[in-house]
Amino acid sequence: MAIHVKNNIHWVGQRDWEVRDFHGTEYKTTKGSSYNSYLIREEKTVLIDTVDHKFSGDFVRNLSAEIDLETIDAIIINHAEEDHAGALSELMARIPGTPIYCTANGVDSINGHHHHPEWDFHVVKTGDVLDIGNGKQLVFIETPMLHWPDSMMTYLSGDAVLFSNDAFGQHYCDEHLFNDEVDQAELFEQCQRYYANILTPFSRRVTRKIDEILGFNLPLEMIATSHGVVWRDNPAQIVALYAKWAADYQEDRITIFYDTMSNNTRMMADAIAQGINEVDPRVAVKIFNVSRHDKNEILTNVFRSKGVLVGSSSMNNVMMPKVAGMLEELTGLRFRNKKASAFGSYGWAGGAVDRIQTRLMDAGFETGLALKIKWRPDTDALEVCRDHGRDIARQWALPAQTDLEAVA
Repeated sequence: MAIHVKNNIHWVGQRDWEVRDFHGTEYKTTKGSSYNSYLIREEKTVLIDTVDHKFSGDFVRNLSAEIDLETIDAIIINHAEEDHAGALSELMARIPGTPIYCTANGVDSINGHHHHPEWDFHVVKTGDVLDIGNGKQLVFIETPMLHWPDSMMTYLSGDAVLFSNDAFGQHYCDEHLFNDEVDQAELFEQCQRYYANILTPFSRRVTRKIDEILGFNLPLEMIATSHGVVWRDNPAQIVALYAKWAADYQEDRITIFYDTMSNNTRMMADAIAQGINEVDPRVAVKIFNVSRHDKNEILTNVFRSKGVLVGSSSMNNVMMPKVAGMLEELTGLRFRNKKASAFGSYGWAGGAVDRIQTRLMDAGFETGLALKIKWRPDTDALEVCRDHGRDIARQWALPAQTDLEAVA
């Protein structure tokens, strides 16, 4: 069912309450998701994006119940990934001559997914416009690598709506469409999770693109995302959050994650956390076993943290495989301005800790002294771990806030 967004704009997307995996199984969508497609009916009728390919049939049927498909004058594809443009083949089978507006990389990406080079592609660049009548224009803004090379945003003048693609969105499904209608704690959590796990590697680009968009001095009354809510109540709030998150974001928080064979490394993690808390009880310390916890929750906590401690038992003189996988994630996300250190138990050579330390350096972390404990830690060894935690707390302490900074 179409939902009225503003004036002659309607949401014609699809809710997906059941989806739990995105990008293969790399992102856990704990709250489902939505695929937001928008229909604009001015003198020209324009469709912005479609939905995930698995809903192609439902999408085309629902859209044809809303409007005669032959009256669609243009299709805007802000991003060609299958969760945005997945229904394009089925739609174009009904209206094959309809022009498609996208970036140059979008043509390549759409053809890579759908294999229809004969479609009527219109390549657009930043600043190009499409007049849709009634004094309104669609203005295109390229956003390469936010988060694909083909990505762009589309701005509707007159209504002051930014169709923002993946930026400012979240994998979040709710019966309500607008940001002021949903649970605010859930919404914030999913926004931060989405940024931390998907957009962190592109933070420098986020900062530049926000500055560029603000430099256009365009009025902004609504942000219509590709996933999750439409920001109609103070849409600038999510822009401000993105600017904050893109600026090497960190809180007074330390994340500890590990894997263990005989609970020895777990015991070390607990003792290290105790030492940190003893010296600095204000710092938030979160501990995760990578074999038991949601990977994306761990990564979100690393994003929020000033530092991370990574632990592993030594198995075949290397780290546990799930820890190795998490280190690959950290490397790909390219966190900046964070400290890190390795720890772990061993029985022979203790190669895991050395390998972790090297990988943390490769991932761009500022590394400190690592800690190895042989065999199962006894009372004395646990005190060594607590001492290590105390040292970490002192070395990683953030500068004390002034009263004015705290208020700000």
